[in-house]
Amino acid sequence: MKKSDFNFDLPKELIAQHPCKTRTGSRLLALDKVTGKLQDLHFTDIVDFLKPGDLLVFNNTKVIPARLYGHKTTGGKVEVFIERLLNDHSAIVLFKSSKAIKLGTKIIFNNHSIRATAKKGMFYLIETVGDTSLSELMEEFGHMPLPPYIQRQDQSEDQERYQTVYAKEKGAVAAPTAGLHFDEELLTTLKQAGIETAFVTLHVGAGTFQPVKTDSIDDHIMHKEWLHVTQEVAEQVKRTKAQGHKVIAIGTTAVRCLETAACNGEIQAYQGDTNIFIYPGYQFKVVDSLLTNFHLPESTLIMLVSAKCGKENTLKAYQHAVEKKYRFFSYGDAMFISQFSQYPNLDIENK
Repeated sequence: MKKSDFNFDLPKELIAQHPCKTRTGSRLLALDKVTGKLQDLHFTDIVDFLKPGDLLVFNNTKVIPARLYGHKTTGGKVEVFIERLLNDHSAIVLFKSSKAIKLGTKIIFNNHSIRATAKKGMFYLIETVGDTSLSELMEEFGHMPLPPYIQRQDQSEDQERYQTVYAKEKGAVAAPTAGLHFDEELLTTLKQAGIETAFVTLHVGAGTFQPVKTDSIDDHIMHKEWLHVTQEVAEQVKRTKAQGHKVIAIGTTAVRCLETAACNGEIQAYQGDTNIFIYPGYQFKVVDSLLTNFHLPESTLIMLVSAKCGKENTLKAYQHAVEKKYRFFSYGDAMFISQFSQYPNLDIENK
């Protein structure tokens, strides 16, 4: 299977540069994973696809202000992008500067500084100098790390909107964007309707935006991301399945959490790195349905979506979304992948 099999034409004007006025104000494209049938809906219509006892699994990672602007002792400007926090005094980072950063180089932020101590590939290991902590640096100098396809500087609204309302565990450098559509009112509505919720953690890394560089997707090596699925969540998933209800992943990162934790067949507690690569042919062990945003052409994320509902159904849905002018990527609209026949009382034709 070739990466070009997952290509599609996307007009630049459909790439959302700002969030929708309200979190739940986005559009929702419903896709039947079996028949490929499509339905244009509003995001709040997702409640029509859920039954009491179904389990929504959210990623509660919290985006850190990972982009910082400093300078070398020579005065040269340096952009520091924190890829992964190791502790409050060391991290793995990417540098952007006019000249390559040498080991030992100090990057200065007013009265604070960091030093590059090691390098592997494009990444550097940095440590803070003196009493400086990375928490202090990010609080004072950090910017929200908007994705490269959002071609503007971060603004005050991004501090709230490029973050889910349930974000808790600090460590992501990109938001789990499917969750951006939920507000507190909708979460309360779901709870009152008997819909169960669970929270896993996957700290989304910058690697999520890295393109597939091999022609054959079998040759692609996935980036690693840290995740945590608790024993409580594992038991909740087992109980949901045993009672005949559905497990719905809110975003591809929740899929990666659940399927990694079930890599041996049955879901169990898991904490550590994952480089799971899900593409057509993969047999899902946990996830029944998926809520996700629209993804980049030829990306590992559109391949994951294709694994759930088929490549042809996926590309057909994306072509429909382009024709209907859905908004794409992080601040864009959403797609819900399910099986309509499981909801005999569902009347969405007239939505």
